[in-house]
Amino acid sequence: MNKENASKLWKIIQEAGDYLQGQLPDHPNHPKGRNPYAHVAICVKSKFKSSYKHIPDEKFESVKEFIDFLKKNPS
Repeated sequence: MNKENASKLWKIIQEAGDYLQGQLPDHPNHPKGRNPYAHVAICVKSKFKSSYKHIPDEKFESVKEFIDFLKKNPS
């Protein structure tokens, strides 16, 4: 992904993390609460098999849609 799109995507990930703050369900591995920013980044990496920085530019819109899905479906 080019630097500009990677920067935009990081901002979208941060905004999603802000939105999900306090909404993720409790988990025994996270007694102090879950990190929503890490959650979004890990979900993106899991779905697209790559760090957000290394996803092809052609998939930018798909990644944005997936992040919107995560915001609507906190898990």
